[in-house]
Amino acid sequence: RRKKAMKDNVKEMGKLLVAKRATDAAKLLPALYKTIDKAAKNATINKNTAARMKSRAAKQLAAISK
Repeated sequence: RRKKAMKDNVKEMGKLLVAKRATDAAKLLPALYKTIDKAAKNATINKNTAARMKSRAAKQLAAISK
């Protein structure tokens, strides 16, 4: 269940970033972090993978926010 929720949030964030909707993506970022952290906490994904995913999402958001 955690993996599905995480993947859904990642996909939703990706769609917002492609559409260059920075404000909506910024609102989704905390929820994305939460689902990724929960997945890492339960060992669904590795903690380094979680950190990498969060970093990439933030980096992409920063790129379209300029």
